[in-house]
Amino acid sequence: MINRNFYRTFSFLIIFSILLYTVCPYAQPNSGTLDLTIEEKNYIASHKEPIKVGYVQDRIPVSFTGENGELSGISRYIFDHLSDITGLRFNYVGLPSGEVTYDYLLNEKFDLVTSVEYNKENQKARGILISDPYLSSRKVVVAKDDIEFRYDADLSVAIPTGSQTIRKVLGAAYPNFELIDYVSIADCFDAVNTGKADLMIQNQYVAEYLFSKPKYEDLQVIPVIGLDDQLCFSAVVAFKDTKGPSPEEGRILIDILNKAIASMSEDEIGTYTIQGIMENQYKLTIADFLYRYRYAVMTLAVAFAVILILAALLVRQRIRFAESKADAKAKGEFLSTMSHEIRTPLNGLIGLNYLMSQRLNDKEQLTKYIQQSTTTANYLLSLVNDILDTSKLQAKKLELILKPVKLKHLLDTTSSLVSNAMTEKGLTFIVNSDTVYPYIMADETRIQQVLLNLLDNARKFTPEGGSISLDLKQNEAEDKTILNTITVSDTGRGMSEEFQKHIFDVFSQELGTVSKGNQGTGLGLYICRSLALLMNGDLTVESSKDKGSVFTFTFKAAPAEPPYSDNKEKTVNNQKHPRILVAEDNELNGEILMELLNDEGFEAKLAENGKKAVYIFASSDIGTYEIILMDLLMPEMDGFEAAKAIRAMDRADAKTVRIFACTANSSSEDRNKALESGMDDFIAKPVNIKDLIDKLSN
Repeated sequence: MINRNFYRTFSFLIIFSILLYTVCPYAQPNSGTLDLTIEEKNYIASHKEPIKVGYVQDRIPVSFTGENGELSGISRYIFDHLSDITGLRFNYVGLPSGEVTYDYLLNEKFDLVTSVEYNKENQKARGILISDPYLSSRKVVVAKDDIEFRYDADLSVAIPTGSQTIRKVLGAAYPNFELIDYVSIADCFDAVNTGKADLMIQNQYVAEYLFSKPKYEDLQVIPVIGLDDQLCFSAVVAFKDTKGPSPEEGRILIDILNKAIASMSEDEIGTYTIQGIMENQYKLTIADFLYRYRYAVMTLAVAFAVILILAALLVRQRIRFAESKADAKAKGEFLSTMSHEIRTPLNGLIGLNYLMSQRLNDKEQLTKYIQQSTTTANYLLSLVNDILDTSKLQAKKLELILKPVKLKHLLDTTSSLVSNAMTEKGLTFIVNSDTVYPYIMADETRIQQVLLNLLDNARKFTPEGGSISLDLKQNEAEDKTILNTITVSDTGRGMSEEFQKHIFDVFSQELGTVSKGNQGTGLGLYICRSLALLMNGDLTVESSKDKGSVFTFTFKAAPAEPPYSDNKEKTVNNQKHPRILVAEDNELNGEILMELLNDEGFEAKLAENGKKAVYIFASSDIGTYEIILMDLLMPEMDGFEAAKAIRAMDRADAKTVRIFACTANSSSEDRNKALESGMDDFIAKPVNIKDLIDKLSN
């Protein structure tokens, strides 16, 4: 890598050389300085029309089509020099990708082809007139880091179509190599990068340019001793009865060019080479940026997707407000609050995105910004969940998932989630639990949702030095169920009697809470009380201004026996991870899932839709896949039909393979439909990574 000081020094030397070249006419070579024959002078004088030159368009920085649509790079500098010293004029035309036939060159009336690989014997055998080399460099091997380049190895080599010289050289020097044609040099690089070919051999300057692309960061360069890349010119002449320039005309042109090439010093060629490399360095594109920082981009993409979903939900909710008889003031306050709740993290994400783009090479700062983006995205996700819960509760479609719950363990787990935040604010946090019935049949997730909301509110509205307590009591109710009473008390600022009348209304907030930094949507307490009512209980509050508040959460539940897993000794699973087939049509979600599974040691394969998943499973050996992660809504065949098709197959593992629905459609109808179609379990998106890995590992 050339540093900035060297580049400034080198640029100064170049400018100085150009000035010296300009003010010293005797130092400027021209056709008069060449020892030309009368025949050669007559050739130059008779060529009023420019000589048509064909060039390869993808060999940056040697020869390529520049932004001006003309030949650019090292070859162009050399051609301009040759034109100055010979008096010949040239017209440059890019050659098409792939193999270019000699008939094509004749039919298109080309006079000359540049950047031809020099091989005197090969060119003579093909009857082609070539010049002496005008540019030399090393050839290098490009391969993956784990590929070992040996002369006797059985390796596949990617070469550009039409590279006859390199094909002949490799065939003679490395007889065990399998040569595979690709249209362009970039295609050869991609083939090596994706493992379709083991290696490629290319001009050092071209290889170094392409190595600047982030997607080739896993490739290595291996110098090859004794295999140089010498570029020359080839005259296009008509042999036998074909129409076109005669061999004699081609010979004269080549002789002139050889004399001009011989007159060029090594310093001049070196100057053109460095100038061509420095002026045509690879510039990172948006696609390169997205690839290099793909994980950060994925995080931002998820965050923006959440924002779009949230916006759609807000529009839908707003329509419902307009159709309802809700108080106009409450609606206005809700929209204002939601606007604040969305714009604040959105402004943060936009700012973080800008900061990341300004600090691409600062890994420490980028890591910090990614972590902040993740936190902000999680907050936006919580807003979406609140709105979805509110919608389900109002439509009476939210259902509880009952299972044996150890209530004291649930309180301890919940307390541990908030204890650090309490300590950081300087609050005293006390937990008291009096459990008579250790296990109850309840929805553990929804109970924890209520407790976390109540505890977080207490923390926000309790000043430093205050205290918060969480207390549990159990009693047997008249209907033989267990009445569970949980109170959350704080010594915070309390609330007015007027606000207490509306505290559990949807979108309700006490005036001034946002301005004082305790922002919220006004949905949390409405959701908590609705969940309490759904559990045959209630949520009430007692509060006094500047003295604190006491929230009482009650719910009923049947007693339960400890689950079987708690009664047996846990064993360590030392078995290898199961192989997984992932059916996911969303490219971003599929890439994220595959990255996560690979990082955790799972072997996974991606299917773009349900139909492809069925085909892959049917084509695999019995027992190849032990788990299938199945999205529900996919093109060609959805997840429900794919699960049915797999279960109906006449093979031993069709009934035993575990199929998990992995989808953003988390309604009870979708859950039931998934189980009816033959799936074993249901994983809702966005996926909790730890829970997913635990489920797959078990």
